[in-house]
Amino acid sequence: MAATIWIVHYQRWTLESWTVPTDYYVDAMETLARLKAASEGDIVPLRSQIIERLGAPFGASWNAYPTPDKPLMLALGALVHLIGLHETANFGLMLAQITSALAFYLVARWMRCRWEWAAAGALLFAFTYHTVHRGLSHFSLVFTWTVPLGLLAVWLVAGSKRLEWRSAGAVLCGVAALALGVSNPYNLLFWLQLMGWALVIQWFGARRRLNLQIGAATIALSILAFAMMHAESWLHVEDTNALPLLARNYAGTEMYALKPVEMFIPPAYHRWDWLAFFGHRYTRWSGWRGEVFLPYLGLVGIAGFVWLTLLVLRRVVRREPLPGQALSIGWVMAYGTIGGITNLLAFYGGFQVFRATNRVVIFISAILLFFVVIRLSRWTANWRPGWSHAMAALIAGIGVWEQIPKREGAADMKALAAAVQGDRRFGRELESALPAGAKVFQLPVLGFPEVATPHQLDDYEHFRPYLVSSTLQFSYGAAKFRARSRWQRDLERRPVAEMVPRLEQYGFAALYINRKGYKDRAESLLHDLERMGYSRRLESPLGNQVVVFLRPSDRPQPPLGEELTLGQGWHLRSEAGVRWAYEDAALSYYNHLSHPVAVDISLSLTARDRRVVVFAHENEPLREIELSPEPRSVRFEGVTLAPGVNRFTLHSRAPAERDPAGHNQLRSFGLKQSAVALASSETTPPVALRPGPPRSVDAPALLAAPEGTKLSSVER
Repeated sequence: MAATIWIVHYQRWTLESWTVPTDYYVDAMETLARLKAASEGDIVPLRSQIIERLGAPFGASWNAYPTPDKPLMLALGALVHLIGLHETANFGLMLAQITSALAFYLVARWMRCRWEWAAAGALLFAFTYHTVHRGLSHFSLVFTWTVPLGLLAVWLVAGSKRLEWRSAGAVLCGVAALALGVSNPYNLLFWLQLMGWALVIQWFGARRRLNLQIGAATIALSILAFAMMHAESWLHVEDTNALPLLARNYAGTEMYALKPVEMFIPPAYHRWDWLAFFGHRYTRWSGWRGEVFLPYLGLVGIAGFVWLTLLVLRRVVRREPLPGQALSIGWVMAYGTIGGITNLLAFYGGFQVFRATNRVVIFISAILLFFVVIRLSRWTANWRPGWSHAMAALIAGIGVWEQIPKREGAADMKALAAAVQGDRRFGRELESALPAGAKVFQLPVLGFPEVATPHQLDDYEHFRPYLVSSTLQFSYGAAKFRARSRWQRDLERRPVAEMVPRLEQYGFAALYINRKGYKDRAESLLHDLERMGYSRRLESPLGNQVVVFLRPSDRPQPPLGEELTLGQGWHLRSEAGVRWAYEDAALSYYNHLSHPVAVDISLSLTARDRRVVVFAHENEPLREIELSPEPRSVRFEGVTLAPGVNRFTLHSRAPAERDPAGHNQLRSFGLKQSAVALASSETTPPVALRPGPPRSVDAPALLAAPEGTKLSSVER
């Protein structure tokens, strides 16, 4: 039934309709890219996550950006070879609904719920608003089948009198722990808290020894599974002092925290106008929204919440024990609600990585639905089967219909299909025009992941040629904030007349340009290229993507960056062209050559007061530098850089002080400019590095911009 509902809603009646994904924009592109990488064997647990066809010519290192649900991605990646990428994405979304419904049904039956009510709850859970509206953009969050299993494990540890090591309950606890450990980390976080409380209840209650042992074992098993799935983050790290790829801060833990009112506000795009009215009112009246409307519980979920609340009030008046469902919901709301425990941990403990605690609503929804269907199953136990079946079908039908999104308009679907079909044709033509293994440099240069994009270009849109090809390499996909990809940003700032010959010497066979990233739709850039004799080009059917063919060198040289890359210890924003440090500050440089190279490093430094700063390379001091508010330029000649990441630090002996003129920030010293050039005695071909003047470090280019902002190509 879940599969039928999905097919009917998305109108996937024909083989041709399955070739078009449900979404083809922004985050959906990243999901498709991960499926593509999995299909090509680039995402394997415990192995370095180097995406071979991205980040050309070196491959894109995603070790610092772990892939959730690796087993799922690998399984679906294998399916890509059989049925195709977009077909697999569609199948995956349908599979998410099927598995969620099946898991809920089995757990409900385990708890002696009548089959018709178990089935009704299963459909309501599978199509809960929090899940189904995320779609391909939040692919990992759509797979919620682990939640019912995890809740049953918690309830067994907290209250079962028959839990033994070789029992079915113990096996289920182990399966749930493994499943949660290898899947979405948010669900694991919330489940660990509930399982922890189950152990507390046992410890201060019946204290059943086996329950405590099995509960502790499930926690350990889930953490071990999680560690194995994300081991590349520490096993294959290149630069331990680099900035994190995902910018998380305290403000995000407030914006994306659970706002309880949103559980009861229908979305502005609800299929029923009389409910959508309240969503429109919320968007007009509220001013601090994160993943707006996704916590909506739906009409059945709201009814269950009211029912449970009335039961709690009655038991409080009668001084009776509170139901376990209420205690579970009470805790996760206390943790995830704005101003709650999540904000205390973020503010005082720096625990900011799990900022979107509104996602705990999937646990609230599951608990409420279990509460409702179990109560209704008991209430209708003496009814005639036909009446009970009809009531269950009616509630499930209304609840599911009310929660699933409106269908996309015909014009939107037509535009999406045209974009997909156009890209397929573009990919075929591109692979026909270029030899296997050819490298394509993409403009404008974008970091990965989550960056602000210039003009009308969407984030992750540079994945489009990668998704529709299998033999070409592309420069996009290299991790931002890393010295490994510094050379791309340096090269983009060069004049076209200098950039193109360098690309050819680096071995690039084509220049990919997305017109949406330029205010003039790249007309001036294309004109300059044509004037230089590069008139052979290929244009996508919709006209936004253009590939200009180059003449790559037969003996390509690896590119090197021209600046140092800022790491930890620096404030995120520059001010008046200065990036200020608030503690010891890290810099790095990546030598892509297979041998050491000697370079000259130039820095322009300043300080808010007189102080001495030590500049060190791999913990070996190179020089002490006396600084003052007057900028000072220093030069380090003949610094030997080993292959790979080279780490530098700037250390001030005096502590940082608050600067009233700089928003009361802690400030120690500031970096205005940096440059790296080959030493005069170095014999490496000059294409790798060219001496040049120091460049400004006005580098919001190195930063993830806040949501909703755009950066110019200079800032990027």
